[in-house]
Amino acid sequence: MADDPYTVLGVPRTSTDEEVRRAYRKLAKELHPDLNPSNRASAEERFKKVTAAYEIVGDAEKRRQFDRGEIDANGEPRRGFHRTYAGGAGGGRSAGGRPDDDVSFSDIFSDLFGSMRGRGEAGSPFGARGRDARYSLEIDFLEAATGAKKRVTLPDGGTLDINVPQGVRDGQTLRLRGKGSAGMRGAEPGDALVEIRVRAHAHFKRIEDDILIELPITIDEAVLGAKIEVPTITGRVQLTLPKATSSGRIFRLKGKGVQNAATGHTGDQLITVRIVLPEQVDDGLSYFLSEWRQKNGYSPGRP
Repeated sequence: MADDPYTVLGVPRTSTDEEVRRAYRKLAKELHPDLNPSNRASAEERFKKVTAAYEIVGDAEKRRQFDRGEIDANGEPRRGFHRTYAGGAGGGRSAGGRPDDDVSFSDIFSDLFGSMRGRGEAGSPFGARGRDARYSLEIDFLEAATGAKKRVTLPDGGTLDINVPQGVRDGQTLRLRGKGSAGMRGAEPGDALVEIRVRAHAHFKRIEDDILIELPITIDEAVLGAKIEVPTITGRVQLTLPKATSSGRIFRLKGKGVQNAATGHTGDQLITVRIVLPEQVDDGLSYFLSEWRQKNGYSPGRP
């Protein structure tokens, strides 16, 4: 687990953004490996910690999330918290349209070490990992249930190909390694974090890995029984209704739910039938039921 970023930078939590920035600039200049050739390894390790700390508290949005306990010192969500981001590779803007921060890492290094350029420093082995890029992707219910391949157009005109796994959930974040911002001085790039938003379906609902659906049936199908077609997330199947099927009865189709790629579990489909009467009841049906009620009255168990 990473150290508390405020402790690493040597600033109190009440520090202003400018005070945090000044503290980082001071430490970066003192600890940069290129300025400490005699103890490069030690300086590099400390410099990485300082840079990682500044990635949290030097970013206004991340700092607020860390202070609220939504993310940890590594920038990862804590249990029970979810984040919503928007923007493109390279930092971009927050969901409110405000710049992520007032100064980029490249600005700081340009200011601190600009005099080194032109002296072969571009090949320095030390670098800072690229920032993660955050996106939001809206997909259909069936795409989330069965998986899909999606292509997202980025703000800079580039594209990002995403393999949506089977069983992905609304609000789940997919991590695409190395698809974020480029690293500094040859360091590894950041990741792309794609938050999934699932559109509701007209008929299907999902609970865990089970699929729920309400199915209307006719009065004759309920009384006499029938074989009817039922939609599932992978196609239509046949369901046999027994005689005297009551409205509200639930039928289970084993293995016809979501095949969850993350857990390996496959859910079922639960079908709740609802008896729907015709819009107009003719005299023949009315007479038959009237005669039948006089001879075969019964209690449905109303409270």
